[in-house]
Amino acid sequence: MPQILVDHSADLDFDRPGFAAAVHSVIAEVIDTTVADCKTVFRPAGHDTVGDGRSGQAVVLVEIKILAGRSTDRRAELTARVLALLESHVAVPALLGVEVTELDRETYRFVHHPGR
Repeated sequence: MPQILVDHSADLDFDRPGFAAAVHSVIAEVIDTTVADCKTVFRPAGHDTVGDGRSGQAVVLVEIKILAGRSTDRRAELTARVLALLESHVAVPALLGVEVTELDRETYRFVHHPGR
């Protein structure tokens, strides 16, 4: 169920598989889910700009989508732990952001499509 979307500067060099594995483990620890249910997509940005564009800093923005119903404290814990993971996986100066959003249980659907 958890969907993890990682938007990042295209030229940022970091261990994506290692970060995904660590994030999946943290999510399974913090909320009621399993590692096998986590899905992460990395989306290198075609262009990014910080401020006036002169800093040259990389950007990494992580959105974690989970089913609604977890407490604010639980979501805040998840945000803090994922931010700490980002800090340990990104070795260059960067602006890092993490947000946990909720999916509406009444309208969200996910299927394992077997293909044709």
